[in-house]
Amino acid sequence: MRRLVLLLAVLVLASGCARTTVGGSPLAQSPLDATSPFDQEQEPSTDPSASEEPEGTETAPIDGEVQGVCAKLKWTDLPYPGAKAESPPSQINYDSTFDQSCRWTTKVDNVEVGVSLRYREGRQVSIERTTGDWDVKGHKVTYLDRSDDPDVEPSCVLVVPYDGGGLGIIIIDSSGKFGTVCDQGRKVAEVLIDRETA
Repeated sequence: MRRLVLLLAVLVLASGCARTTVGGSPLAQSPLDATSPFDQEQEPSTDPSASEEPEGTETAPIDGEVQGVCAKLKWTDLPYPGAKAESPPSQINYDSTFDQSCRWTTKVDNVEVGVSLRYREGRQVSIERTTGDWDVKGHKVTYLDRSDDPDVEPSCVLVVPYDGGGLGIIIIDSSGKFGTVCDQGRKVAEVLIDRETA
């Protein structure tokens, strides 16, 4: 009798579990670094919170001509495959809190990777916290390694005095195919410093 009761209890429990459904929807890929890590102290009335991620899967159209700092970096300076040197950045002039802004984003194995630049004329760009700094060709490059930060995609934020102002660089890459994010950032800084007066 005990076995029969136990068997019935198991059957009732199993049939109840079989009818249980879990609500919700699949999680979308988390957005790339969603808030600007650069300082707000020079312009307290503005909000430099332009996102670092492409909107959806498409990039916004280019607004204006590629010039200044943005014209000094080419797709072929980046480790990502598939683009030609003359191809323009994915976006320019997208962050109105800086004098120049541009980014190069692409997908590698369905993972968004990319580089963004923000330039401010006549004033430095800084970040609130840092991991360290390098001397790159006589320029102090300060960086924040966010490759292990659970709140953002693996990224590295770099700032450097540049062409009479300040330059911010962000590398975002969770693919693991192109070296560490900060090494990528250092290489971008080297390229731009080489072309600073060009």
